[in-house]
Amino acid sequence: MNFTIAHRLSPRISTRTIRRGAVGALFFLQGLSFASWASRIPSIQQTLGLTDTELGGVLLALPAGLMISLPLAGWLTTKIGSRKVATLAVGLYALTLLSLGFAQSTLQLMACLFVFGLVGNMANIAINTQAVGVEALYGRPVMASFHGLWSLAGFAGAMIGAFMIGAGIVPYQHFAAILFFALAALAVASRYILPEDANTNSDQPLFAKPDKTLLILGIIAFCAMICEGAMFDWSGIYFKKVILADKAMVGAGYTAFMSTMALGRFIADWFATRYGLKRTLQLSGILIASGLLTAVTFPYLGTAILGFFLVGFGVSSVVPLVYSAAGKSTVLSPGVALAAVSTIGFLGFLIGPPLIGFVAGATSLRISFVIIAGMGLCVALMAGKVKTAE
Repeated sequence: MNFTIAHRLSPRISTRTIRRGAVGALFFLQGLSFASWASRIPSIQQTLGLTDTELGGVLLALPAGLMISLPLAGWLTTKIGSRKVATLAVGLYALTLLSLGFAQSTLQLMACLFVFGLVGNMANIAINTQAVGVEALYGRPVMASFHGLWSLAGFAGAMIGAFMIGAGIVPYQHFAAILFFALAALAVASRYILPEDANTNSDQPLFAKPDKTLLILGIIAFCAMICEGAMFDWSGIYFKKVILADKAMVGAGYTAFMSTMALGRFIADWFATRYGLKRTLQLSGILIASGLLTAVTFPYLGTAILGFFLVGFGVSSVVPLVYSAAGKSTVLSPGVALAAVSTIGFLGFLIGPPLIGFVAGATSLRISFVIIAGMGLCVALMAGKVKTAE
């Protein structure tokens, strides 16, 4: 069934809606693959007999592959188009997920994780480039809703993982089921994604120094992803050691953060359309700082949960809106511009967790969270320097 037939069967569904649904499916599939891996890390650790220290070293292979692929992903997306790269990379991502379940040694697992990170970022740049094109069809922000689908897939992947573990299904069987679903969905969605990228210009170089606007966007992403990384890796520890929460409530902060981050991404596009990119980013930074300072100033269960709720709302819109703005660059092609901003932003994701550990060791965990709150203020301040056509 080709696109024309599908459109005739659904005359009330516009072309751009079909495109949006197809690109959204790619975001969901990538998020589902990553969440499926994350849900089985304890199982794989037990199978391979890895200590926590050994596991920490093994997990570094994933960001290593991601970082190496950043310049390659932008170049390849620009060279052959995001449609081909997205289709191939999302399929390979699910296939590499299956290989993680078959790993029988530490070296095999590290090699597979390296490829998982490399292919995953190729998919990330390509599908975000597709999302930039869909935004061009709508003439308004829709990027955050795509990232909301990624977050929604994270919840789905976690639930499926919990079911698989409870049913005694081993990782490779679990991952095989995800692969089958991903390939089937990809076969349909890939036929309806954008055939050509938006904002393409033959005069734009594949590699060039990012302009001031892209650098500012990269710094905003850097600050936001420091905060995001802190929530992922330290929220549970904060609730355990500072809030002194009961065992059943240790994960309450992380749950609060994830729920509002997902929800915020589905309303961020509307908010940005109404109030503009700059104001949305400024409010996001203020919410991040306010939430963290609330959790630090009032270290009690209820107030800390409230604070993490605010952080989730604040973080939710920053990266999608920054990617959206970067994809409209007139200096670099969308793929290369996204790769440039992603590189700067991802450094924050890597630096954030160890920075908290270092500061906490020298002072206290509460002091380290105050410093992370400062990153939220930086988002708000740097947003004032962004120049965009609202």
